[in-house]
Amino acid sequence: MQTENKIIARKIYEEAVRYMNNAQKELQKANKNGKIYQDVKHLRIACGAAYLAVLKALDGIFILRNIQKPKKRASIEYYQQGLTNIDKKMLTSLNVTYELLHICGYYDVLNEIYTIKHGFDEAQNIIRKLKQAL
Repeated sequence: MQTENKIIARKIYEEAVRYMNNAQKELQKANKNGKIYQDVKHLRIACGAAYLAVLKALDGIFILRNIQKPKKRASIEYYQQGLTNIDKKMLTSLNVTYELLHICGYYDVLNEIYTIKHGFDEAQNIIRKLKQAL
């Protein structure tokens, strides 16, 4: 079972990395102008993909920890609750990515470069945690 979970988690890690690479490519298409991104379409796609990469990485971490995913679509509360028992720093990273990438970047289209970069950095931290756990 342990080996099977590691194989599944490795595939999830690879998918999370692919999502993140796609997010970074989209972010480059958003074109910087001073301290903001100009093209909100590409910015939204980038933030959405980066946030999905975070959720993928967390799915991998939860598989390694034998935390069962709910039958219905998992909510942010599911991930927050799971991380409460695992790693408080990772919980903070999740909350930052949720707020900056999902809410501000994707829904509210906050286009400040510094803010979005911070969200991407925290997303990378979570993906790195999965890699370390493998």
